Formats: sequence, C-alpha cells, structure tokens
Amino acid sequence: MRVILNFVLIYCLSSISFEVLAQTSNPNYDPKLAAKLGADDYGMKSYIFVVLKSGTNNSKDQEMKNKAFVGHLENINRLVDEKKLIVAGPFGKNDNDFRGLFILDVTSISEAELLLQTDPAIEEEYLTAEFYKWYGSAALSEYLESSDKIWKINP
Repeated sequence: MRVILNFVLIYCLSSISFEVLAQTSNPNYDPKLAAKLGADDYGMKSYIFVVLKSGTNNSKDQEMKNKAFVGHLENINRLVDEKKLIVAGPFGKNDNDFRGLFILDVTSISEAELLLQTDPAIEEEYLTAEFYKWYGSAALSEYLESSDKIWKINP
C-alpha cells in the first residue's frame, strides 16, 4: 500500500512540474498591442456572440421586408464603424433556422441588446437574436482593417 501511495505522489508531482514547464512566455508578445486590444494574459477577451434566427414576422409585404433588411445592413456597417461589431455573416440553409451571427465587442448582454434594438430587421421581427457570452482571441478586431480591402462588390 505504501508503494502505491508513493507512486501516486510521485506521479502527481511530476504531472504538476510538466504543467509548469509547458507554460512558456511568447517571444513575440507585444504588450502595447495586448493592452490596446484588451487582451488578458492568454491573448483572449470576452465578447457577446449573437445567433440571429428567423423571426415571427411572416408578412408578404416585400417592400417592407426589403426596407428592413437594407436597414439591417446599414446597422451592421454602423456597428463596424463604431468598432462594436467584430464579425458578422449569414449561415447557409440549416435545420436550426439560424440566419446569421454577430460577435460584438461588448462585455454585457444588456449592452448587446441595446445595440441591436437599432436593427430594423430585429425591430420588425424578421429576425430574433439570442445572446451568449463568448471568450475568444482579442486579435479578432485586427482582421477588420484587412477585410475592407478585399471585397470587390458591395452587397
């Protein structure tokens, strides 16, 4: 029994020392960039992940629907300009009725809800939004500068 306990103790201690050795510093670490992006020690931060689903509005008024979705795209652009929206895009056809997603650079669901109250497609109930706290790379916002240089045709 004593041999087994010693073996378990040695195993536990060696596991701990391997974990400590596995944590290394990043030689490319840029403290100014990390601070600017709000990164924690792991290069991560909190966001709000939004899943857009089909709403309850089944109106056949195509003009009203088109107006709401033009406003939806305008709202997306405004939120990008305000640096609140980091990622947006539609889903393909799926069984969950998911229409699109947003990753918002805000820390609370209540702030995210306020931002999306200005979206005509949500306001007119063509879309509904589900909000989730999400933890991801703080560098996500850095792709926005490049993304504006690669599209040929504005949708």
